[in-house]
Amino acid sequence: MAYKINQEKCLKCGACIGACPVEAISFVDGKVVIDPKKCISCGTCSAVCPVAAPEIDE
Repeated sequence: MAYKINQEKCLKCGACIGACPVEAISFVDGKVVIDPKKCISCGTCSAVCPVAAPEIDE
């Protein structure tokens, strides 16, 4: 289980990028993306996001 970014909700503010303890989140082609191989499903990204864009990718 990992997280993904709901692109329709994402404000591209970067809060999740700075909060991720394993640097699994980055900007790619103007979008915020989460590398599922690096994501440890800690939920920090979701906790800091003002619009709940990070969602569990089941």
